[in-house]
Amino acid sequence: MNLRHLPNAITGLRLAMAPLLLWLLWSLHFEVALVVALVAGASDLVDGFLAKRFGWQSRLGSLLDPIADKLMVGLAMLGLWLVAMLPAWLVGLVLVRDLVIVAGALAWWRLGGPFDAKPTLLGKLSTLAQLVLVLLCLVELAGWLLPLQARMEAIIAAALLTFASGIDYVVRYGVRARHATRKPAP
Repeated sequence: MNLRHLPNAITGLRLAMAPLLLWLLWSLHFEVALVVALVAGASDLVDGFLAKRFGWQSRLGSLLDPIADKLMVGLAMLGLWLVAMLPAWLVGLVLVRDLVIVAGALAWWRLGGPFDAKPTLLGKLSTLAQLVLVLLCLVELAGWLLPLQARMEAIIAAALLTFASGIDYVVRYGVRARHATRKPAP
């Protein structure tokens, strides 16, 4: 294998870890689930570092990396809902937001061709809040006692940021689409 493809291979492993994490949660193997989540997080940092440091970025990697991240967080949240650590409404909110973003990207691609989607600060904060929430839940399930209030505050923060970033993406790309489709008057 050419080392240039190493970041994509690492991302592929992270894609494979997502359903494993769900299964571990469903099977009540919480300590192993925490380890898998930490390894997945570290792999995300490593593949990003390698791609940037050595100029090994690729179109495939730019597509697979966010898919792997969303799949990992989404399946982790689903698993945490299955073991009663997260409310269904929050898992639904995260899922709907991501589906709206994907549907918007597909519509843009279909109507206007490819575009360069850049994550917003609000989108990054939303993802960070979701990751912190997942890790708090996994740490708690692994046997470390945390105040219930910490999880509840993390749920509220993740919900507010997820909702706000979803609205932000719809407005931001709606405005861009409107400007892109406007034709100058004769």
